[in-house]
Amino acid sequence: MHIPDGFLDPKTWITLDAVATGTVGLSVYKTSRKLRERMIPLMGVLAAFIFAAQMLNFPVAGGTSGHFVGGVLAAILLGPFAGTLVMTVVIIVQALLFQDGGIAVLGANVFNMAIVGSLLGYYIFRAIKMPFKSDKGLYISAFITSWLVVVISSSLVAIQLAISKTVALAVALPAMAGVHALIGIGEALITVGIITLVKKVRPDLMSIEKV
Repeated sequence: MHIPDGFLDPKTWITLDAVATGTVGLSVYKTSRKLRERMIPLMGVLAAFIFAAQMLNFPVAGGTSGHFVGGVLAAILLGPFAGTLVMTVVIIVQALLFQDGGIAVLGANVFNMAIVGSLLGYYIFRAIKMPFKSDKGLYISAFITSWLVVVISSSLVAIQLAISKTVALAVALPAMAGVHALIGIGEALITVGIITLVKKVRPDLMSIEKV
């Protein structure tokens, strides 16, 4: 899902760079006001886990690549803004050190995976979870949201490639969304598994105020 340099036209990546810069700046501000000592090690552990999970890539015809995202997991455990920052750091490190995703299009990758993955993902999760009061509702909501956000993020990549005339939408969208619909099931299972473990071992981490 990481877009390399040269795959987006200037108007697309410049716009997404601007959106990402503003949103990440807001996330820094929000997180700095609510940052708690217990969040710091969790942010580091999650960043390492998501980094490792995203390094497993699957080639996608007509697009870039498919892989796990992890944004919803970060958002549920840390909140939408801290989750966005964790995802952003992972994406930046991957681009700078491993050339996984371009530098000029960094904003596009941050938008697709960090902002949509964590920020939008968290509020989708909250909306789905609203009718549920039990732990079962938490797990169901996390599963649905994790799958849905992976499909949304991959579809946005296809749309951006099509807008830039890199590949036809009729080719990119089925390829990206189709592969990630399957990947999303795996990500949803992993997300629910980790949340279940955290809730049993460290339930206090689930009480972090997520604003």
